[in-house]
Amino acid sequence: MNILVTGSNGQLGTHMRLLAPQSKHTWLMTDVAELDITSQEAVASYVNDHDIRLIVNCAGYTNVDRAESDEETARRVNADAVAIMAQAMKEVDGTLIHISTDYVFGGNKNNTPCSEEEPVNPTGAYGRTKLAGERAAEACRHIIFRTSWLYSEYGKNFLLTMLNLTATRPELNVVFDQVGTPTYAGDLARAIFDIIEEGSYMDHQGIFNFSNEGVCSWFDFTKEIARQSGHTDCNIMPCHSDEFPSPVKRPAYSVLDKTKYKQTFHRIVPYWTESLTTCIDNINKNR
Repeated sequence: MNILVTGSNGQLGTHMRLLAPQSKHTWLMTDVAELDITSQEAVASYVNDHDIRLIVNCAGYTNVDRAESDEETARRVNADAVAIMAQAMKEVDGTLIHISTDYVFGGNKNNTPCSEEEPVNPTGAYGRTKLAGERAAEACRHIIFRTSWLYSEYGKNFLLTMLNLTATRPELNVVFDQVGTPTYAGDLARAIFDIIEEGSYMDHQGIFNFSNEGVCSWFDFTKEIARQSGHTDCNIMPCHSDEFPSPVKRPAYSVLDKTKYKQTFHRIVPYWTESLTTCIDNINKNR
């Protein structure tokens, strides 16, 4: 089977690229330079020319703040492009695996983990466009993974930023009133890869939550990053979200309940500190 991966130069896409050589299938990696996913003609031609039967959509407009002033572009990438890919898969009886976000919830006021059945209530343009993308994906056979706080060895992300800041600053203020779970992109990529290799994606459709196990604040996450990386000279202080003004209200509590994913695919999800260790070890090995 031929599989198309979009956004293959991003955090998740890079990990899919690393796993692809282990597969029994043929994986075709594209990013914006190789394929314009917002063009129906371009996507349809690529799918037909390469006999694609499964798309893993790792592409997305992920700048949460900028989406508030450029919702049109965010919608074109996060929703319209998904509709185009879903139509292409529908026409060949294929499958779309699409990545969404905890931002569709807007935060759970009851401070209980969000299940897939939790009412959606996005609080900003990013969440709205990602929710529209979920609904667009449902036009074909699909699996949607909602994830949160994605980080990796690659690109720009919270982990890499904090590794730099804790190494170069004597003191750092980090918000403690936003709670969720970090997700190592390597773990999410492995989850996607395994259900494809097993063929279990054919037997199950719908939305599945995926993040690492456990709960923490951004402050806790930063403290653990500093501890594991040996940056103990940096004094990390907790602060409130309103000390860092943002054009969008971020979820105060967005822990994802992974029960459905674990029971459906019979998988164990790593604890967030363990996956952080794996990622930091990889970074150190590649220096």
